[in-house]
Amino acid sequence: MPKPPQPVVVDVADIEQTAKKAFGWSRLRDGQLDAMQAVLSGRDTVVVMPTGAGKSACYQVPALLIDGPTVVVSPLIALQRDQVVDLLEHGAFAANSAQRASVVDDGWDDVAAGDVEFVFLSPEQLAKPDVRERLRSVAPSLFVVDEAHCVAAWGHDFRPDYLRLGDVIEQLGHPVVIALTATAAPPVREEITRRLGLRDPVEVIRGFDRPNLFLEVVQPRSDEAKRDAVVVRAAAEVKPGIVYTATRKDAESYAAALSDLGLRAACYHAGLRARARDDVHQRFLDGELDVVVATTAFGMGIDKSDVRFVIHADVPESLDAYYQEIGRAGRDGEPAATVLFYRHEDLGLRKFFTSASADPVVLERVAKLVELHDGPIDPPRLRDTAKLSPARLTTALNLLEDAGALTVDERGRIAPVGDAPRPPEAAEAAMRRAKEREAVDRSRVELVRGYAETTGCRRQFLLGYFGEAFDPPCGACDMCASGEVEHDADVDLAWRANDRVSHESWGDGVVMRCENDRVTVLFDTVGYKTVRLDAVAAS
Repeated sequence: MPKPPQPVVVDVADIEQTAKKAFGWSRLRDGQLDAMQAVLSGRDTVVVMPTGAGKSACYQVPALLIDGPTVVVSPLIALQRDQVVDLLEHGAFAANSAQRASVVDDGWDDVAAGDVEFVFLSPEQLAKPDVRERLRSVAPSLFVVDEAHCVAAWGHDFRPDYLRLGDVIEQLGHPVVIALTATAAPPVREEITRRLGLRDPVEVIRGFDRPNLFLEVVQPRSDEAKRDAVVVRAAAEVKPGIVYTATRKDAESYAAALSDLGLRAACYHAGLRARARDDVHQRFLDGELDVVVATTAFGMGIDKSDVRFVIHADVPESLDAYYQEIGRAGRDGEPAATVLFYRHEDLGLRKFFTSASADPVVLERVAKLVELHDGPIDPPRLRDTAKLSPARLTTALNLLEDAGALTVDERGRIAPVGDAPRPPEAAEAAMRRAKEREAVDRSRVELVRGYAETTGCRRQFLLGYFGEAFDPPCGACDMCASGEVEHDADVDLAWRANDRVSHESWGDGVVMRCENDRVTVLFDTVGYKTVRLDAVAAS
């Protein structure tokens, strides 16, 4: 087992000198130095900074000051490619499915020889035993989880393979871990810490407010009126911009309508071939497209500072997702528009998307196969025996592991725990977890409704969701710009964000926001609920 790295004693001047010499940064931004010092002192660290605030620097500089390679878990091949190019002179290598086997083998040889500092891998790559063994042999000193919200099922862009990263970290001897994300509400941060097995992490959280983004909600009378309004608005805004839709069909339809108006528009969704998606991505980055109309598949890795608008043609899945997506606008600090086209009827589609995908028959079958197998079983063999797709097997394994029915050993094999319940009881417990998760997801959709229908400052509502206080009016949302929002800084609120409270029926929870005679609480089992002040008490 590799030994955990020892703290490195480095003063501020050395950190700043390394940043300037290696990357040309004459000064560090707010929060970057705090994160770097935490990592160099040997502390696991969670960094939450707005898009464009320089999160990557928080690991890149310490990596050059600590002996041993740095593992960077990055979810997209396109994002890995860009990061490798940026770090090539410092020794960077990415192993992914888009490369030839010979190229990957040569890269691993360079890592073993000590010629590579940064090793970029997807979570799916880390699911392979041979990849984990290669990493064990080189004893990485730093383990970076980029887009760390993907590890939290309460976060958007959830990736099941991220749930195995905690096991991988322990198998590598628990090098210093730094988790990076642009958006993480308090419960998401808690789940990131728990899932990754972080040890008393330092949290470096910088303001979520993006004052250059104008927040607006438009409520059309009908679906037909909404579709016309989205096209007109996207055509009228300063370019370039992004339009997000809930379905692939709508992405294609809106892109066609904008093209008919003479705009350079293209659609982007997971149903397109990889080459077609890469082409749209690159043309947008190169300034060859006015508008990309996309599902949420388009987003992570969009390193473009001059996006002037982000329009949501449909209700987003959560405020986490919404904040992440509108954060792709105005990264240059210049004014940018964010517009949500909202119809109450559209909430039904989002609630449909949150319906539990767990199948009790599949859960019991998997639990039984694991129980009957003579010793731990490799996932590929279990998948073939159970006759399940990789995605369905991963979902079942995650739920059964959450329910305490099975465990994953250091080689990635599946085995029952010593006092595991019998398969029927294990499946029942796993289904309860799935239903709880579905209730939470549905409640998050309801908070989107609250944001869209609020009669107060939208910025206050949005920032309150992330546990950040804000006194309106902001002057940069449609409600404040209308003059309808009063300054209420002197109001004596009964509860503050992050207070712990309890409810007679729903148990313990954490306060997200308090307004007048109502308080919004995230309860552990039923998700977000807005209730009267006298319905909760201090826990």
